[in-house]
Amino acid sequence: MHTPPASHFTLFARLFPARRNINFLALFVGLAVTLTPVPARPDGAPDPHGLGPILNYISTGWNTLTRSMNECSTVVDPKFAAASVMYLPADFHEPSALAELQKQCKFEVKHLPTVIHHPGEIDADSLNPPGLLYLENKYVVPGGRFNEMYGWDSYFIIRGLVRDGRVDLARGMVENFFFEIEHYGNVLNANRSYYLSRSQPPFLTSMILSVYDSQKAAGHEDKNWLARAYAFAVRDHDMWTQDPHLAGSTGLSRYFDRGNGPSPESVKDETGHYRDVGGFFLRHPELDDHDLVRKDPGKTEPQTFGAQYSVRVCDSGHDASPKVAQEAGQHADCETAEEIALSADFYKGDRSMRESGYDISFRFGAYGAQTQNFAPVCLNSLLYKTEKDLQQMSETLGKNDEAHKWSRLADERKANIDKYLWNEKTGMFFDYNFVKQQQSTYAYVTVFYPLWVGLATPDQAKAIMKNLSIFEKPGGLVMSPYETGGQWDFPYAWAPNQLLSDEGMRRYGFNEDADRVSYKFLSTVAENFRRDGTIREKYNAVTRSSETAVTAGYHVNIVGFGWTNGAFLNLLHDLPKPMADRLAKEQDAAPPVAAKATSPAN
Repeated sequence: MHTPPASHFTLFARLFPARRNINFLALFVGLAVTLTPVPARPDGAPDPHGLGPILNYISTGWNTLTRSMNECSTVVDPKFAAASVMYLPADFHEPSALAELQKQCKFEVKHLPTVIHHPGEIDADSLNPPGLLYLENKYVVPGGRFNEMYGWDSYFIIRGLVRDGRVDLARGMVENFFFEIEHYGNVLNANRSYYLSRSQPPFLTSMILSVYDSQKAAGHEDKNWLARAYAFAVRDHDMWTQDPHLAGSTGLSRYFDRGNGPSPESVKDETGHYRDVGGFFLRHPELDDHDLVRKDPGKTEPQTFGAQYSVRVCDSGHDASPKVAQEAGQHADCETAEEIALSADFYKGDRSMRESGYDISFRFGAYGAQTQNFAPVCLNSLLYKTEKDLQQMSETLGKNDEAHKWSRLADERKANIDKYLWNEKTGMFFDYNFVKQQQSTYAYVTVFYPLWVGLATPDQAKAIMKNLSIFEKPGGLVMSPYETGGQWDFPYAWAPNQLLSDEGMRRYGFNEDADRVSYKFLSTVAENFRRDGTIREKYNAVTRSSETAVTAGYHVNIVGFGWTNGAFLNLLHDLPKPMADRLAKEQDAAPPVAAKATSPAN
């Protein structure tokens, strides 16, 4: 077992301390109003009387957020102002419907310059202008600036579609991922050309089984489709378990973007982000692990990717939390400017952090700068589940020898997770820096992933639950106890981690805790919907509001929102009926609010 060593993460704890004893809990409207009990529906599900508006918003939102290759809105990229382009695979015949759409929507259709057999075979930066990558089937987008089909968002969207009876749409999205593997090399971060260099957390087998199981439950089991899906799932697993995704000699995997230099969508849509990062490292050299490059005026060495910035130390004041800003204003030298740039290694970490989906957090070093050096809890838990899922698929398909292989691989991964990621002293799983051979001390909500996938022992699960208070706040589970200015840290709660954590707790019998925490998040979403008529991508778990003060990356709280919609439906379904009825009563006690559009990009 690894006891957490002293590291930069202890500095994070001092820079961004956990918040305690917040005294401004938002109160429910109408809790004191006495209402008659809400009757149960004939099917036993909670009556949606008070939740009717939000459930209708979600139900109609699937259509609003659906994109297809015969609609102009699909091609639009809110992250870029450049002319719209749609790219087809190099060996793919242009569908006739695209010709008419091209005239109507005034975009260009191009073929990729080469056939892609494996990830990384094409330089995404060489495709100029960037554009949409063609997919065969309709798909649901998250909303707002995210106007394409995303890798891990889609799992939670598919869970919502299945729960809402939209199985055909969910299956079409899974088929699109098969198309990506076949023609673009792997499951993509999203279907834009600048995402060809990376994937996202591996939920493919979870998506496949969600669709397959729902069809089987409806009496339409399709083993032929499962066999086809299995082949693509094996290819996806292989991508994560070969170089460059191997985490050294640990037997575990890492996030790794094959591209170099600044992430294009960040340069175009996260104004000033990389300059802010440089200012932060200038202000906090103790957290700079070869990320900042000081440039002598007039000299070209050392070579770096990306822009060069002229930054005064005090300019770093807006790049992180209010506390850091205050310190910078008090102590900085605002007269002397330095010429700085960011190292190639920083950009590799930044891009790899974006593959993790947790952008931006300080979990993998400041601004995620060391992401590629870590074997993460989330990724390796998901790969354990992938291996167990592939075992299940093999058994269903009568591939017994392959089932034994997947079982062995899952056991080996579990042993390595216990060896490198479990900390007996604290009773938590932590990410592991395999370059420095150090276990992180950065508490993160992904500690619940091992519960969701079932790899934790009962004793490990009990120990983790003793640490629940680190994350539990009035509005649900925060990502971490550290306020860094990143949206994937304190004080924010996100629907996907809320759902995974809730289901993980239930898997190990901690139903009362799951009910309580789930209710906090559900009521936060519902209360904010009642206030402004929208569902957002994230919520402040301390103030129970959708108001955010993100200072790292993009700063807005997107309306839509695909995975929040899906998680809300599934969390509500698992809530005991008396609690669901109570939630409905609370919504019914307040005046209704007209729902707003789910996607500004629509």
